Amino acid sequence: MAQPHRIQIEDVSPQVNCGRHPAKRTLGGTVEVSATVFRDGHDVLGAAVRHRPKGSPAWQEAPLALLGDDRFAGGFVPDSLGLWEFQVVAWTDRIASWQDELRRRLEGGQEDLQGELAEGALLLGRETLTVEEGLAAPLGDRHDPAASAVYELDVDRERAAAGAWYELFPRSFGGFAGVAAVLPELAALGFDVVYLAPIHPIGRTNRKGRSGALVAGSGDPGSPWAIGAEEGGHTAVHPGLGTLDDFDALVAAARAHGLELALDFAIQCSPDHPWLTEHPEWFHRRPDGTIRYAENPPKRYQDIVNVDWECEDRQGLWEALRDVVLFWVARGVKVFRVDNPHTKPLPFWEWLIREVRSADEEVVFLAEAFTRPVPMLALARAGFSQSYTYFTWKNTKAELVELIEQLRSWADVYRPNFFANTPDILHAYLQRGGRPAFEARLVLAATLSPSYGIYSGFEHCENVPLEDGSEEYLDSEKYELKERRLDGPLLPLVRRLNEARRAEPSLRRLELVFLETESEHLLGYVKGDVVCVVNLDPFAAHDGAVIVPAELGLPAVFAASDLLSESRFEWRTGRNLVRLGPGQSHVLKVEV
Repeated sequence: MAQPHRIQIEDVSPQVNCGRHPAKRTLGGTVEVSATVFRDGHDVLGAAVRHRPKGSPAWQEAPLALLGDDRFAGGFVPDSLGLWEFQVVAWTDRIASWQDELRRRLEGGQEDLQGELAEGALLLGRETLTVEEGLAAPLGDRHDPAASAVYELDVDRERAAAGAWYELFPRSFGGFAGVAAVLPELAALGFDVVYLAPIHPIGRTNRKGRSGALVAGSGDPGSPWAIGAEEGGHTAVHPGLGTLDDFDALVAAARAHGLELALDFAIQCSPDHPWLTEHPEWFHRRPDGTIRYAENPPKRYQDIVNVDWECEDRQGLWEALRDVVLFWVARGVKVFRVDNPHTKPLPFWEWLIREVRSADEEVVFLAEAFTRPVPMLALARAGFSQSYTYFTWKNTKAELVELIEQLRSWADVYRPNFFANTPDILHAYLQRGGRPAFEARLVLAATLSPSYGIYSGFEHCENVPLEDGSEEYLDSEKYELKERRLDGPLLPLVRRLNEARRAEPSLRRLELVFLETESEHLLGYVKGDVVCVVNLDPFAAHDGAVIVPAELGLPAVFAASDLLSESRFEWRTGRNLVRLGPGQSHVLKVEV
């Protein structure tokens, strides 16, 4: 019978779903590892974290230090993308244990230490030993070693975790050439990702008209999400936008300005998509031979049909969808916003993301998943790099605090992206609050979340709904052509926020400390050495004390410069009186 290990290793962190899925980290950041390590008796234990890229034959090792209460912690820095492995190892350090016992005997006044010195000499391989020599002996004895299970990490590039996104419809900017023309402005505004609504040919059957009308007018362009026509499907571009060569030039131009293009990956087809003719087996038909159109009651999408995930040629369907993504990856696209992934099979996403990232580890997937918490987390575990959240519907102080605390509890696997608006979501807060509401939501999105985004029109404070009680826009860009220009009144604020995000790494992380503000309208929080205070009320000014706790370690009195207005203030640990106009904010850099 083998001798059982006396050392126990428990509660290893990070791990996701009991180690069944990898935790997420970014390249160049420290992976903080901790574990509870103990054994019977009073022996001194040592511990370390072993780590390596998955598939590498050799482990590297970093020490773990005892924090107290049998908790050890330390970390390592991954230096390559992809999957990594790590495990915690622990051992009894007999030399340190002997030295500890010897010190305690000395402190207790014991003088006869010959037996203890004899034991130490045997342990150290010496014939004789003095007290001084024994206490000075180097450590490093690893007796009775134990090891935890092996856990995985998914190491992404920074863009998977942090970035500023701008969403636009290419047809509203004059096609690919028009988008290329505004790239220098978008780069100067500090955006990282330019997300394009679908660029593919648009079906004509059941094409929707203005404001989603069931019958399109003769000049109505249709919804870009009704993908596919005689010109092609998911690997073709709408001829009104340009050619594939024009798209390649756009990718190159974005790269030259330090920007990335994100494409929309929507697994749906117009009735005119070539796949319906080439692969009718991929679509479900009713007994009378008709195809059921896509629905999300009460919404109906007569211009769209969905694939049949239960079809007999599942392998062919999955591989075709994978090949669509790889087609655009080969053209230089490394970021994809995925439409409604929670309505598709989870095993498909696990397979597809693994296939794509095995071909190119830099690919980033954003989940447009406005759904229940359980499937949102499941998509993150399946491999999605980041996800939309409930941010658009969280507008009170209590709601925002609750949201952030929930996201922080998911942080090992789930990365948020706070889009302040989308083509589908114009929240009542924006509809009623005017420009102050837009300013407050912009500051919140850009400073609370590592990744955030706005859909074009936000900077113009567009806030007219289709009708009372609706979150749809009147004259929605989804169904008609618009002429867009980057000249909205909120762009100076956008620029300052993005400059602050690039200058202050803490604004690109989720970690924060909420501050007591003594006002339900003022939300205060600290990220690193940046203090943010936002008036959530777009209709009235509010004042109140913002309390900086001593636990933050800031000086009793300190100067702070506002990154939004360049004003300077004197703040202090303790109470600070703040007055902010409707929807206004402070983003204060602490000068220490």
